[in-house]
Amino acid sequence: MIRSLLAISLAFAASTAKAEELPIFDAHMHYSHDAVIQVPPEQAAKILRDAGVRKALVSSSDDDGTQKLKAAAPDIVVPALRPYRRRGETGSWMHDPSVITYLEDRLARFEYEAIGEFHAFGDDIETDVIQRMIELARERNLLLHHHGDREALDLIFKSWPEARVLWAHSGFDRPGEVADALATYPRLWADLAYRTDMAGSGGVSAEWRKTFTDYSDRFMVGSDTFTPERWYYVGPHADYSRSWLADLPASLARKIAYENSEAMLSAK
Repeated sequence: MIRSLLAISLAFAASTAKAEELPIFDAHMHYSHDAVIQVPPEQAAKILRDAGVRKALVSSSDDDGTQKLKAAAPDIVVPALRPYRRRGETGSWMHDPSVITYLEDRLARFEYEAIGEFHAFGDDIETDVIQRMIELARERNLLLHHHGDREALDLIFKSWPEARVLWAHSGFDRPGEVADALATYPRLWADLAYRTDMAGSGGVSAEWRKTFTDYSDRFMVGSDTFTPERWYYVGPHADYSRSWLADLPASLARKIAYENSEAMLSAK
């Protein structure tokens, strides 16, 4: 009897600890055709739930992966539409008019919250394909998830000043440069996917701490599952995010973990 009661108590404690874990909104995930094969939708959905990921902005090459994962986890998946139909198009898609036909077809058939993640640098933004993609996003008031440099970012806002843009990897820029972009564009947010420079053995760096504090409503975490293998690190990545977020004030940690992503999507 004592042993049974102890087992029940331990199980309850474990359940309570999991429930109190900081929820994660993963704002940068992919579930492309090869991931669907290696990590089937039900398994991917379980990985998300076990990791405490309560929402995830998901895109894929091609879009079928996103639709399959949404069917398996409709309460978690926030769908985004990539302009890529297969791997290897990141440097050529902006010169391919058939991309627009693909985007228009998917937008007519499914619901999305964003277009992207798309790769574009410098004056790539001025190509006819990207300008039409921006028009499609404007027509539907969709978020743009952009992977590129500051020049491209400036040109996106020149094309559509009222756009909501999520800057993938914060442009891989230094905190001060990211802060400058955030100060310039009130409707810009920054994800921290595939970055390991926020914290070291001494905790969150002073430069990042200041930037997070100054722009507390504009940052979010992401795992960037750009290869199938990275799906096996979704749980460890969520724990890694919680570990460095724990070095920040609790209210700021909650914002970066999930509140900012939710606010970004509702800021229409």
